[in-house]
Amino acid sequence: MQPSLTAPKRIESIDLLRGLVMIIMALDHVRDYFHADSFMFDPLDLDKTNGAIFFTRWITHFCAPVFMFLAGTSASFMSRRKTKKELSRFLFTRGLWLIFLELVVVNFGWNFDIFFHNIYFITIWALGVSMIALAGLIYLPVKYILAIGFALVIGHNLLDSTHVPGNTLPGFGWSLLHEMGFFSWQGHNVLVGYPVIPWIGIIALGYCFGILYSPAFTPEKRKKWLLGIGLSAIALFIVIRFINIYGDPSHWSSQPSGFYTFLSFIKATKYPPSLLYTLMTLGPAILFLAFTENARGAVSRIISVYGRVPMFYYLIHIYLIHILTIAASVLFTDFSWRLWLLKEPLWFTQTLKGYGFSLTVVWLVWIGIVVALFPLCKWYDRYKQSHKEKWWLSYL
Repeated sequence: MQPSLTAPKRIESIDLLRGLVMIIMALDHVRDYFHADSFMFDPLDLDKTNGAIFFTRWITHFCAPVFMFLAGTSASFMSRRKTKKELSRFLFTRGLWLIFLELVVVNFGWNFDIFFHNIYFITIWALGVSMIALAGLIYLPVKYILAIGFALVIGHNLLDSTHVPGNTLPGFGWSLLHEMGFFSWQGHNVLVGYPVIPWIGIIALGYCFGILYSPAFTPEKRKKWLLGIGLSAIALFIVIRFINIYGDPSHWSSQPSGFYTFLSFIKATKYPPSLLYTLMTLGPAILFLAFTENARGAVSRIISVYGRVPMFYYLIHIYLIHILTIAASVLFTDFSWRLWLLKEPLWFTQTLKGYGFSLTVVWLVWIGIVVALFPLCKWYDRYKQSHKEKWWLSYL
């Protein structure tokens, strides 16, 4: 049986959620480049951080898992107008394209170094590999895709004690799969920040999640399911985290104050995303979908624009942040702009200690960047909507 060739109506709450996390994501990247303390310590280090710094970083934890999850959901929507073969081919080729973008276009944007001393395997790489994996998974019955997704998300923390040490090819291979790692290769610094096993699980679950938006589910029935799934995920996070045995390699602990104990409790591991991290982020995101399906206000329409052109926005915002950082360095500090042609990873560099601005400046720059990119995103969104015959637009 062939799927209908009629494109399903866009789900505005999906665009709204995706747009919201894209906006929040930019905050983390602005903080990386502009905040003075980002060159001094991890914002989640409870011995050094404060509430404002912690939550400026923590709130951005929602971005990557929601982005990955909704990528799977979007693939599910596409399955209603494409054959399995067509969808598989699209996911496979787009996955390859995303890996290329990560290793070339995105890496250059982070570093502005034509010699690529730094090579990052992070968000877009993981999305590309996950799409390639999904290209094969979609041939399975949905119940098996769901089982595989749950197995990867729930079970991958069993591998936390497995390590392949050393600057070796096996170590690099294992890092690509499950353990964040830093390697040196022929003068290049190689950072693997997004091991793919749990991310493949998240995109698989997102694909299955798309069923809730099929004609079999009325809005009322869908809302009940969304509420049930979202609340269950949050409850599971609280219970499993409280037990403090499984689900995250970093256990919470009592701190000198109740507030910092709470911070310890919600400080879940992102690299790779632990079971608890995934529950903590996707649970509230799914609740958000339950309450925003009928959102039609002006703010919702504006935010949704970013959600309809996420890759376009992602690529441009990296370059804009880096360019503004160089300008700020020249105009407001004694640091040479040449330091921003990064020869070592931004997060580990010693040459930028002492550079940076207050958290208030970070927030203002973030808002300015998001506002400045709106006209471009609006233009590209309209261009995509009016040129659906151009196949290449679906790759950007």
